[in-house]
Amino acid sequence: MSIDKDKIKHISKLARILVDEKKINGLTKDLSSIFKFIEQLNELNTDKVEPLSSILNKPLRSRKDEINDGKIRDQILKNSPQKNDKFFVVPKVIE
Repeated sequence: MSIDKDKIKHISKLARILVDEKKINGLTKDLSSIFKFIEQLNELNTDKVEPLSSILNKPLRSRKDEINDGKIRDQILKNSPQKNDKFFVVPKVIE
């Protein structure tokens, strides 16, 4: 897949990222080399390779799914400019 200046501009517009005109040539070269490497990886035969979830040959440890508040509410509320007992006070937003 080749990347040209128009594609860079189009992608940056879609992503709402401002890209400096001076950097477009460098981005074009960098992204083209990345896509060439991805194409090389796609040519590899991985039929007999099992997917990994970890580099260790052990199953992942499970943990209990417990809900807690972290017990740091007071520390967090210290950073708030306004607070009401246990909650942040924020301005009312009406559209």
